[in-house]
Amino acid sequence: MRPLWYRNAVIYQIDPSLFRDSDGDGCGDLRGVTERLDYVRGMGATAIWLMPIYASPFRDAGYDVSDHMAVNPRFGDLADVVALLEKAEELGLHVILELVVQHTSDQHPWFQQARRDRNSRYRDYYIWSDTPLETDAEPIFPTIEEEVWRWDEEAGQYYRHLFYRHEPDLNLANPQVIEEIERIMSFWLRLGVSGFRVDAASHLIEQAGRGEVQDGVWLLDHLRDFATLRRPEAILMGEVDIEPEGYVHYFGAGDRLTLLLDFWVNNHLYLSLARGEAEPLHRAVASQPVPPARAQYAVWLRNHDELDLERLSDAEREEVMRAFAPDPDMRAYGRGIRRRLAPMLGGDQQRLALANAILFSLPGTPILRYGEEIGMGDDLSLPERLAVRTPMQWSDEPNGGFSCARPEVLVAPPIAEGPFAYGTVNVYTQSLVSDSLLAHTSNMIRTRIGLTEIGSGTYRPVKVDCPSVFAIRYDGDSTLLMLANLSAQEVEVQVQEDDLQDFADILADSLYEQSQGHPLHLRLRGYGYRWLRRRQQLFG
Repeated sequence: MRPLWYRNAVIYQIDPSLFRDSDGDGCGDLRGVTERLDYVRGMGATAIWLMPIYASPFRDAGYDVSDHMAVNPRFGDLADVVALLEKAEELGLHVILELVVQHTSDQHPWFQQARRDRNSRYRDYYIWSDTPLETDAEPIFPTIEEEVWRWDEEAGQYYRHLFYRHEPDLNLANPQVIEEIERIMSFWLRLGVSGFRVDAASHLIEQAGRGEVQDGVWLLDHLRDFATLRRPEAILMGEVDIEPEGYVHYFGAGDRLTLLLDFWVNNHLYLSLARGEAEPLHRAVASQPVPPARAQYAVWLRNHDELDLERLSDAEREEVMRAFAPDPDMRAYGRGIRRRLAPMLGGDQQRLALANAILFSLPGTPILRYGEEIGMGDDLSLPERLAVRTPMQWSDEPNGGFSCARPEVLVAPPIAEGPFAYGTVNVYTQSLVSDSLLAHTSNMIRTRIGLTEIGSGTYRPVKVDCPSVFAIRYDGDSTLLMLANLSAQEVEVQVQEDDLQDFADILADSLYEQSQGHPLHLRLRGYGYRWLRRRQQLFG
């Protein structure tokens, strides 16, 4: 059996509009992504996740799709997609696209025909009502949209929209809609993509089950079967922001979602960072279910949205907010933080490296958003989630090397002032420094790729006698111990495991004296990290 490529993958998330402008029109494009794939592979990443590249009015960063099988002209054309896929294959990179089928743009031909004619086949592609129906569903953006029903004058009915009013919800209980989704998936899989990130997966299933998750899981069964029959290596990575007890519906027996985006661990990681204590993260990892065979978690620090903290209690959420978003303008939708990681951690390079070390030590497939490897900042003058959507900072050249266009035509302004300005924080400068965040992060990625016990072994948090230290062990063909000190103070810890002895560092924030005895006594600098293996297994 071929190894499952996602087991030990590292995924790099790219916003094509903000990554690299190849033609000088002010907007990033697919050719620009292709030109920078060598950089991505050089860091050690094995897959890229592209944010939407489809035809769209682009009122919601492309998640308002108007044609799922057409490339948005701002990015190029289908030939550019093929060229990107060919270059990615040459470099050994898998390519993941977005599957945005919980809703469409209100400019989609399906919706335009649906609103014009009650007897159109497309009318039942969406969810309509003569009056706003009572529902448990609440607006995803409660400070922007007051309700989920919107009157459409032309249709003479209300349509449902969980997201923005210009994104009507699809009726996923309609077999004809499922056939459309099959056509979309087949089109991109035949071109050579390695799978999809399933946007709003939990809402998708509820809509397929007419409000009941258990009645809608058939859709995940169907989509997984459909994808793997056409491309056996294809994955489905689902956005599922729910409590862990509900994960069973999305994993199934390992035959539904391949990767489940782990909001539970993500939220508790930030609680640990805010407190400087490992307990919340230890508890989160230990309390969630072990994924079934052929499925696992996907973990990350920041993505393209707000840092959604809904899995925390009200008191815990406010604790994280006070630590990392003390100004109300740093918050979004009453539940999250609209900042990048580096500003949240005060630009502390040692603490940023620690956060990345924790990310790559967690069980699951790590995802790194573009720019996190160099500690990019945010632009709070931009509205809502756009604060974290600024151009990639390649160099100290004009526009950060993102584009040669005039500043006034750029798709978004680069960060040009302050401690995170492109003149200071950029790839070129950090590539020349052996002790830069980029160098440390790249080293972590390359080391992580070789640690197959994370992807295929068993794991559990490890007790140590220091509250600031997160520790986790993996057992497979070898035994791996990974530790991270969330405190600024240097500590010495004793690892309380009877069978852990004769270990040596394979990655650390600095050189440490190796522990020879039993039990293990280990020193960690402030915000330090150490990954260790048994000596006899270092090269085996």
